[in-house]
Amino acid sequence: MIFHVTLEHAEDGWVVAECPALPGCVSQGKDEKEALDNIREAITAWLWAEDQKAVAALAKVEGQVPLVVAV
Repeated sequence: MIFHVTLEHAEDGWVVAECPALPGCVSQGKDEKEALDNIREAITAWLWAEDQKAVAALAKVEGQVPLVVAV
């Protein structure tokens, strides 16, 4: 998958990376490379957490059989 991110140079010298498509998905780094590496990790964690919420919700619906689809 492809996600667009923004990079902003903070006053303290850190670079803040944010993924606007994923609310609250923000990270930072000492330079742009580190910020991008960190936001990749944050995106992965964000998607995993959302998937876990969906799995928990599906478990409560009787008769639903959850399927896994790799993208």
